Amino acid sequence: MVQYFHSVKLDREACKGCTNCIKRCPTEAIRVREGKAVILEERCIDCGECIRICPNHAKSALTDPFTRLGDFAHRIALPAPSFYGQFRPETPPEAFLQALLKIGFDDVYEVPYAAEAVSQAIRRYMEEHRYRRPLISSACPAVVRLLQVRFPELLEQVIPVESPMEVAAYLAKDKASADLGLEKKKIGAFFISPCAAKVTAVKQPVGRAESNVDGAFAMAAVYGEVLKHLGRGSAKRPPRRIRAGGLGIGWGRAGGENVAIGKGSLLAVDGIHSVIAVLEEVEKGRLHDVDYLEAQACIGGCIGGPLAVENPFVARVRMKNLSEQSGQKGFQFSADELANWYDQGLLTMSKKVAARPVMQLDKDLQQAITMTGTLERTVGELPGLDCGSCGSPSCRTLAEDIVRGVAFETDCVFKLRDRVQVLAQEVLELARKVPPAMGQKGPNANQGQGGASGQSPPGAVDGSPSGGQGR
Repeated sequence: MVQYFHSVKLDREACKGCTNCIKRCPTEAIRVREGKAVILEERCIDCGECIRICPNHAKSALTDPFTRLGDFAHRIALPAPSFYGQFRPETPPEAFLQALLKIGFDDVYEVPYAAEAVSQAIRRYMEEHRYRRPLISSACPAVVRLLQVRFPELLEQVIPVESPMEVAAYLAKDKASADLGLEKKKIGAFFISPCAAKVTAVKQPVGRAESNVDGAFAMAAVYGEVLKHLGRGSAKRPPRRIRAGGLGIGWGRAGGENVAIGKGSLLAVDGIHSVIAVLEEVEKGRLHDVDYLEAQACIGGCIGGPLAVENPFVARVRMKNLSEQSGQKGFQFSADELANWYDQGLLTMSKKVAARPVMQLDKDLQQAITMTGTLERTVGELPGLDCGSCGSPSCRTLAEDIVRGVAFETDCVFKLRDRVQVLAQEVLELARKVPPAMGQKGPNANQGQGGASGQSPPGAVDGSPSGGQGR
């Protein structure tokens, strides 16, 4: 049985069982049982929707503690492109990147710098391969996992190009090893993450056996530490010019990846529920005129991640301005470098992205068909209101849970009400049938009184079963 790592965690003490989360989960991975939320691990994609919607802050993202830095001789920070949008305009990137060197890192390798190389790799793949349209971006790990769970037939359309985070970690370690003469296992690369999904991608990657990244810190936590050190003290190294250009920085907002690719019929969609709507169109074959689909789970792109600090609309403007200031100066790598990395396979996935058969009712086909029939009958008997009061997100998921044997029909409050009414009627009818030896009510009530108005059983002359024959 596959063991899944999830960065999204539930605090059962804080959970009030309000059912808000079950209505927003895009993969119907949450139930409420016994007054507490329960996350179905095989369905969860760590998109973070439940973190955003929970009014009791019972969901959170599990990230690495800063003490992990002590496990390595040389520590490299990998700031995501969205990190650049968290600071006010008067704080230049050189300042907050420099501040990273004051909170425990020995070096900084900009992920947007690597994003520029990934953009080139995507463009080259599209030029050199015949593919079913549209190709789907692999950059957002929550979307990739969504495809594994809900759209497995579209996995062959996921472009097998690595994420900027993985490429940055590889290049950072390679450079540090060459510069310092250190073994790569002594060099730690830590991603500053805007979301839970990328933390999961570090701990349990898709498309490769092992991540190049050694850990992930919450962007909000790093942001707080950086603020304390902006403009204070001396860093380990003198300030340097940022390497990333506007094209790489732009990856942090929705549409930025497509701008960097810059060629073909490109479509961008953000927000997990909008992504699902577009993927349904792809599934139906209606987007064959689109070459490439940039899909991001968070509204606004990575700047809308649940671990980011700034309002995503504000961050979007800052990202746009910063990208323009940095200039569309083109990619920051030489053609030979890019060709060498591409040909070595450094920019492409080493493993095929596999489906997660979590929606199957049973592994046995015949049994699954039988259960499907039961499921459809059960769905037809439920009210179809999708109210969520049963603790399942919809009537259909409740029917699935019933068929799987983990829920009851009476979990539905409407079915329970109907059942209670039937039972109450049965109890009332039983109460009217009290045996005459126990009371005066029921169809025999008047038989013991001489029967002026009642009818005596055949052969009886009074209210007793013996009919007075014993007198």
